[in-house]
Amino acid sequence: MKVVIIGDFTEGSKKRIVDRFPVDWKIAIVSAAEASAEIADAEVIIPEHIRVDGPFLKQTRKLKLVQTGAGFDNVVISECTKRGIYVASGAGVNTVAVAEHVLAFICCWFKAVLFLDGIMKRGEFGVDYQGAEIAGKTLGIIGMGSIGKAVARRALAFEMKVLGYDIRPVEAEPGVEMTDFSTLLKTADIVTLHTFLNEQTRHMIGRNELSSMKRSTFLINTSRGPIVDEAALVEALETKRIGGAGLDVFEKEPLPADSPLRKLKNVILTPHTAGMPDGLKFHQKRYAFFLENITRVSEGKVPLNALNRISTAE
Repeated sequence: MKVVIIGDFTEGSKKRIVDRFPVDWKIAIVSAAEASAEIADAEVIIPEHIRVDGPFLKQTRKLKLVQTGAGFDNVVISECTKRGIYVASGAGVNTVAVAEHVLAFICCWFKAVLFLDGIMKRGEFGVDYQGAEIAGKTLGIIGMGSIGKAVARRALAFEMKVLGYDIRPVEAEPGVEMTDFSTLLKTADIVTLHTFLNEQTRHMIGRNELSSMKRSTFLINTSRGPIVDEAALVEALETKRIGGAGLDVFEKEPLPADSPLRKLKNVILTPHTAGMPDGLKFHQKRYAFFLENITRVSEGKVPLNALNRISTAE
């Protein structure tokens, strides 16, 4: 079995990933630029930061499965189906990890953790700063899928008021007040994004939406970078139109070294690791799920979380 994993990984992460698979499998972990040299005889591809479309798939001869993480906006599913290739997502595997990351952003922001750590390490002690209790704050969750609901449960434990919105009809989570998009943006002290990226959600948070938020609003994005108009967000942060942001995802990844986001004091940045708590680009539960799904496909079974149907499937 040859599995090609496409993305940018540290050497330590590569070793942890390879160790999750059977020793007789060939595991190639390559960057997007190196992918073409490895995919011709790949049976499984786990793609990150590369588009899996017709021209890409023409380079493959043995491919049976394209296994994604929670998001799959980089895969043209119809092209895979046409070629008899399964596409499966890892939705749900990183739910707890992402929900905890969101709460970490909230705690760091309102308790000024990073700022206070900095002044202590500079040898200071007494200092004037702004912070707040999290209890009583209103959290607005855009996207009430498994991650959004997990965030809601944790926020309720912090005694927050929770508003929810989804572009699709969803079953309400106990304790969450479902509302419309406009009301959520105007009311919430914190807005957190947990929706898929598609043409309907691309730049769903733009200049107008940012302008409708409170000037103190803290915006969190752990879903997909292009859901937020990054240029409009930078402007809102620079002009203090909103209070701040916690960002794990970006319109261009890796985040460019010259991105203005890197210089702003009212933003907390993490390198697309919300769903991978075990180390940079690694999550034990994620790769255990991948292994199970690959094994299923190798046995002629339909993968879990399949996003398409193959006519020859048992």
